[in-house]
Amino acid sequence: MRIVVIGTGYVGLTLGACLSQSGNEVICVDNNESKISDLNNGIIPFYEPNLEEIVKNNQQLSRLSFKTDIEESLKASDICFISVDTPQAKDGSADLSNVFNVAELIGKSINGYKIIVNKSTVPVGTTEKLREIIGTKQTYDIVFNPEFLRQGSAINDFINPARIIIGSDSQKAISVIKNLYSPFVKSDRTIITMDIKSAEMTKYSANAFLATKISFINEIAQICEETGANIENVKSGLKSDPRIGDKFFSEGIGYGGNCFPKDVRALTKIADSYGIDADILKSVDKRNNLQTELFTQKIVKKFKNKLSQCKFAIWGLSYKPQTSDIRNAPSLKIIDNLLNMNSKINVYDPQAVKNVKQIFQDKINYYNDQYDVLTECDALILLTEWDEFKTPDFDKIKTKLNKPIIFDGRNQYDNDYLKSIGFEYFCIGK
Repeated sequence: MRIVVIGTGYVGLTLGACLSQSGNEVICVDNNESKISDLNNGIIPFYEPNLEEIVKNNQQLSRLSFKTDIEESLKASDICFISVDTPQAKDGSADLSNVFNVAELIGKSINGYKIIVNKSTVPVGTTEKLREIIGTKQTYDIVFNPEFLRQGSAINDFINPARIIIGSDSQKAISVIKNLYSPFVKSDRTIITMDIKSAEMTKYSANAFLATKISFINEIAQICEETGANIENVKSGLKSDPRIGDKFFSEGIGYGGNCFPKDVRALTKIADSYGIDADILKSVDKRNNLQTELFTQKIVKKFKNKLSQCKFAIWGLSYKPQTSDIRNAPSLKIIDNLLNMNSKINVYDPQAVKNVKQIFQDKINYYNDQYDVLTECDALILLTEWDEFKTPDFDKIKTKLNKPIIFDGRNQYDNDYLKSIGFEYFCIGK
């Protein structure tokens, strides 16, 4: 099939790469000339495991190309995917200007029957509004096809999908999109078809539910700390219940990234617009914001009025491992908190240092080695659970630090073991 993907962000680039890998002819379009130039030169704008290899392979096979001309690319396609960002507006709702601008361009450029597939996360009813913007100059069908890719495992999620949701009122369009995804479908149950509005709501609901699980276990962890219970023991009891399951039960410093924070707030605004008080969603967001403050308080309590004399080493800056993404990363809030107390900060992350440097510039110190960053620091602060941090050399850590103190924002280490080898260890829910 001939496909155009409008938007070369995380979702659009992964989509284009994977669809070209299955034999389709794909053009990825973006109005950012610098980004398109980089992509044509094999430079990927963010880190995602295996993505660079797939992009370069399909470029060499002439199945994947990058352009800035939407009109030309659309006319050469059978299917058009809209995959642009819907950032959070000042009032917490979704800013739909990027989606609507693309729809206007499609309306001006469409030259025959197309299937227009919206993958951008949008409030209920938005995809239908695209019909009004595109107009009736040409015949086309419209589909809402939400993405459920996890950063750090996006390629595997795409080629081994848990589910593919196709929202449309056109059986023809549904049939074509089913065929497009057929190389990745292992079971008839993988593809779920429904109306467009239900598909839009499913996307928001999925992210909101997962965010709720994270905020729930973080709240339970705080109660554990105060009562003397151990969150790890509590989780083992919860996870054994098949009604509850074992996913997204990682207590820590809260969720980040581009999706969960803005989608929870956007769904709250949708509820508000219909006169519904979304108390649960508001509490989820409130609890998530609280997590970084509670973690900072652990550091303040330990060092009290000496924070201005302290230097801290931070392991992990990205909002989760296997990505360079720092959007809404809890690390940024914690760094801000410590800087406001005049602490000095050294940081290390396998992929995200470049992005963090653009924010903090020379206010903090950047390192390329996970042990060098510890030199003459008063404590190690773990904020992202990268694999290389899971079984470190604790003897080397102890030698590098002024005092053997670890603040673990992801509960990676064994409390009893670290205490037995002379560390002061501060974690969550224990």
